[in-house]
Amino acid sequence: MEIIQWFEAIDKNIFTLIHSDGALPVIDSVMKGLRNAFTWVPLYAFILYWILRHGKKYAWQFILLSLVTFAITDFVSASILKPAFSRIRPCYDPELQDIIRELVACGGQNSFPSSHASNHFGLAAFWFYSIYLIKGKNWHWLWIWALIIGYAQVYVGKHYPIDIIGGGLFGYVVGTFSAIIFERWLFPQPSFVSRSLPDFS
Repeated sequence: MEIIQWFEAIDKNIFTLIHSDGALPVIDSVMKGLRNAFTWVPLYAFILYWILRHGKKYAWQFILLSLVTFAITDFVSASILKPAFSRIRPCYDPELQDIIRELVACGGQNSFPSSHASNHFGLAAFWFYSIYLIKGKNWHWLWIWALIIGYAQVYVGKHYPIDIIGGGLFGYVVGTFSAIIFERWLFPQPSFVSRSLPDFS
């Protein structure tokens, strides 16, 4: 129990550093925009254009598994994991009310894991591995994209850092397995994704 309390104390301290002590009002609106789905419509349009342009024969499977990945990460994180852990959001925590800046509406009470982190790390993992399979390109910027969105969630006061880490790990697992399905479905020989995972046989 003491270890859990120790981790929670560190988590709250880092949250306070990001959300309050280290906040810059000049970037508040930017951070709010980063977590808005409409902000990333051009990116999603680019991904769609790219797959139709450079991987047309894999396009419908790529799009389908992207949607499936998002559906799984969103549903499981929001409807199963959050109620199971029942950790209250920092914006509802009585201990933090003096430092909460109320940049966005608090929303539902459950905080762990972050659905934003689950969804975006899930898509980042699936896209990263699948695009490598299709074209041999390493789009490392996808991880930065997902991380920035996760950071924005902490900055605006919606989540603790551990919520982002937990959501990110869950999303990564789902996205990676989606990429394995994509690989086994369309590529006859095990390639990049399968070789990147540990051998448990």
